[in-house]
Amino acid sequence: MKDKTSINRKSNTGAVEHETRVHDREGDIMAIASKDVISIPPSKSIKDTAKVMMEHEFRRLPITDPGSGKVLGIVTVMDILDFFGGGKKFNIIEKKYQDNFLAAINEPVREIMSRGVVTLSNKASIGETIEVMSSNHVGAIPLVDNDNKLVGIVTERDIVLSLSGVISKETVQDYMSHKVFTTTPGTPLESACKIMVRNGLRRIPIIGGEADISKASKKLLGILTSTDVIRFLNAKELFDKLNSNLATDVLKTQISDIMAKEPITVSQDMGIGDLCTLFAEKNIGGVPVVKDDEVIGIITERDILRAVKRY
Repeated sequence: MKDKTSINRKSNTGAVEHETRVHDREGDIMAIASKDVISIPPSKSIKDTAKVMMEHEFRRLPITDPGSGKVLGIVTVMDILDFFGGGKKFNIIEKKYQDNFLAAINEPVREIMSRGVVTLSNKASIGETIEVMSSNHVGAIPLVDNDNKLVGIVTERDIVLSLSGVISKETVQDYMSHKVFTTTPGTPLESACKIMVRNGLRRIPIIGGEADISKASKKLLGILTSTDVIRFLNAKELFDKLNSNLATDVLKTQISDIMAKEPITVSQDMGIGDLCTLFAEKNIGGVPVVKDDEVIGIITERDILRAVKRY
């Protein structure tokens, strides 16, 4: 078979066509990115945005212009936690709607979305994407074409799972965080949201076991994730139980009613490759590290990304 590329190079027109094909060639990041991206318009309500997140098990959604398809922003579970009592976006409930929870959740998502989104070209490499993610401390990057239209999205999980096979010797203890933010089952939801938003946490272990606070056990009783909070926000039972429209009635809910009571845990001796497999099988992004039933650390996809950068 003749080499068509070499034939095209014999004419000026062919050379231009070849250069165009090279210029339009996608980077290797598109091999692992999600191409069928679900995005939402800025007019969608916060309540319906949370519903889309739960239906598709997403932790973030790009916000795009309905006409042009260009990226306008992104909304993450952390934005919703912020709105739900964790940070400044709670002002929408507290001040704009005078604590009327049911009215506030029908606000358009543009009111809580993050603007100035970090994006990359669909011609980017995996290495470039890792650097941009790490330097900007983001867990996902929308990918755009030459017209700035959304054509894909890549997450920490996509990268970690695609490259986990090169990590053979490292163990959980090499990359886990030893400083763990925890709380107890009686903590109100509002306080838990504040802990998570202020410290950039998507999950928080729930511990307890000792009546004497000075001897408080680190025994793991459960875990609260940002997804648990979004699920609670979507639950029909939540609206059935409301005695009023007040957000304070919702936010005083104890996290023992929301947390996962049988969380997946790992030991510090588990290999990073096995951990990646566990994340993929269970569709999770982080786990507490335990020893003798006590929490000694936590490890997430972002921690694994640091390991990947070394290879």
